[in-house]
Amino acid sequence: MLKIAVGSQNPVKVGAVESAFAKMMGECEVIGVSVPSGVSDMPMTLNQIATGAKNRARAAIELIGADYGVGLEGGMDDTDLGTFLMGFVAIIDKQGTWGYSIGEGLYMPDKIVKIVKDSGRELGDVMDELRGLQNTKQHEGCVGYFTDNLIDRKESFEKPTISALSRFKKKEWFE
Repeated sequence: MLKIAVGSQNPVKVGAVESAFAKMMGECEVIGVSVPSGVSDMPMTLNQIATGAKNRARAAIELIGADYGVGLEGGMDDTDLGTFLMGFVAIIDKQGTWGYSIGEGLYMPDKIVKIVKDSGRELGDVMDELRGLQNTKQHEGCVGYFTDNLIDRKESFEKPTISALSRFKKKEWFE
């Protein structure tokens, strides 16, 4: 059975990886581990988001000697159109091959972006404060809130994990 190391202990992220790998690779053992991202708690560029995901994947696979390491990182990126919330998935196998994917981009309200940037806090903490809730990031997340849970946080990480796994399922196209 394949062993998958996820560079997070967040149950939403671990569940997304579990579901994605089951759909793409069959039954797997998925283990969430706490590893550093090496970037800020709230990455504010696509490059920082991708770096954080890669760092988590690499650290996770090394920590438990898994077949695959998976890093999932969320953050925001400014564009000419505004700021988008996005996720990035990086997967590494034990041979050192990488698969990547970018998750859906949610257009963010300027008010929330300003609070995050000015305070340097994570989006989940800002959303908790604004909504009077606790631990948003381990439940519906910002994506779930703004889409009335038509897209939940787990799904927002599951789909890009499946996309990143396509690198391993269709190897011949990448050689």
